[in-house]
Amino acid sequence: MINKNLLLLLMIILLLFSCSKTEPERSGIRIGFSAASDTFLIERWDRDIKIFMAAAREEGAEVIFAKSPGNALGQIPQIQYLLEQNIDVLVVIPQDMELLAGIIKKIRDKGIPVLSYDRPIMGIPINGYVSFDNREVGRLMASALTSEVKTGKYLIINGSIRDNNSYEVNRGVHEILDPYIDRKEINIVEEIWLDEWSFDEATEKIGDVLARTQDIQAISAANDMIAEAAIRLLSERRMAGKVAVVGQDADLLSCQRVVEGTQLMTVYKPIPRLAERAAKLAVQMARKELPVPDQFIDNYSGQDLAFFVESPIAVFKEHMDETIIKDGFHTKVDVYRNISSQN
Repeated sequence: MINKNLLLLLMIILLLFSCSKTEPERSGIRIGFSAASDTFLIERWDRDIKIFMAAAREEGAEVIFAKSPGNALGQIPQIQYLLEQNIDVLVVIPQDMELLAGIIKKIRDKGIPVLSYDRPIMGIPINGYVSFDNREVGRLMASALTSEVKTGKYLIINGSIRDNNSYEVNRGVHEILDPYIDRKEINIVEEIWLDEWSFDEATEKIGDVLARTQDIQAISAANDMIAEAAIRLLSERRMAGKVAVVGQDADLLSCQRVVEGTQLMTVYKPIPRLAERAAKLAVQMARKELPVPDQFIDNYSGQDLAFFVESPIAVFKEHMDETIIKDGFHTKVDVYRNISSQN
């Protein structure tokens, strides 16, 4: 028979051993980052994520990045997955500005702060929103067009109806154009809204307009992917360079078109500045140390939303070197590649 003291000693050893096998308590902040895969059809987003993750690591935080299937509904179980990873803060690029309200409420009910990145989440209180001044983006686009085409016929192609930024850019565009329209100096041939940020959808809808009329002098495209669709269709009709086209995001192809003369301007949004600021904000939120925002906006949740704003920059051909190339956003070799090959 085993001695009672020996038995007690064995039980203590087993208990200590079992405790040593439990997962050690983690240190540092864990950030959950959610994005839908459709997002990555646009060139800039891969850059955003990489810079954000590097900046978060410098802040001593771990980032769990999750990319959902290519639709808004797929983002809901993805965020649920992140919730189960014991995150301290959620950063999300919402595919749909309203559809995520239910799962975001669940996150908030757990006491986890939420930061909306570049696109706001509507209809539910969240802790913060970080983006560029999208209304100013629209103003820059329209101002570029009116400086080039003071009178004439315009085509406006707006972004996704599911993205609040599309409406903000549109408001900025109309803020500049409407006085010209009222004076009948500018006539809007058609104004298109897209269901998604889709190159194929943009191509189809722009093609339908050009099939009806080619009497267009200016095109406001909601981003550079849409501008690319427009310029390809114009090229097929030998109209590229004859119609003033603007977009945003400073995609490489658009920067090449700007210096070549087939795109008038692109709005450059310094992504490193935005992504690094977002990473710092996420860490501060996890620590319950939210700084004073640049302004507050209404996201129809009943509570003002803290908005952290960065400024966009209009880039024409003559400004390319001092902005995009100077910042290292694209190299001079890449931007001027087609021009150099022609010389």
